[in-house]
Amino acid sequence: MEDSTATTRTHHYFTIFTNYPLISSLTAFTIAQFIKLFTSWYRERRWDLKQLIGSGGMPSSHSATVTALAVAIGLQEGFGGSHFAIALILASVVMYDATGVRLHAGRQAEVLNQIVYELPAEHPLAESRPLRELLGHTPPQVIAGGMLGSVTAVTGYLFTRVATS
Repeated sequence: MEDSTATTRTHHYFTIFTNYPLISSLTAFTIAQFIKLFTSWYRERRWDLKQLIGSGGMPSSHSATVTALAVAIGLQEGFGGSHFAIALILASVVMYDATGVRLHAGRQAEVLNQIVYELPAEHPLAESRPLRELLGHTPPQVIAGGMLGSVTAVTGYLFTRVATS
């Protein structure tokens, strides 16, 4: 009896690898980060590996992640359920924050960095490390991330339907 309980418990832990909403979200995040690497190269004509882990840029990986989560939950459990409602509200807050608070914080960082850059060399703040400027997203970057997340979730859903039939 004890042996079957241990096997069931171990099997229960491995179900995380078949969690469709989680896999969709992580896949959308990964794809978005790789796309940022190429959009950065296209803009600057140089490879910037920091784009693989950084925030900001095209497309929004945060938007892709939460949109994939919401769509995957909707497809798996239904769009009328409370889990989808929670995921949709989470996605809305994250996407609003990306174009609002974080975008404006990045713009303020640009201004502050310029002010510090223009300080005389003897000023105590003249040698301070610059603030990160690429924090938020423009609306097109958020929309692109949302579209990527939706496509990722739908593709994953169709793939699992074909694989299980």
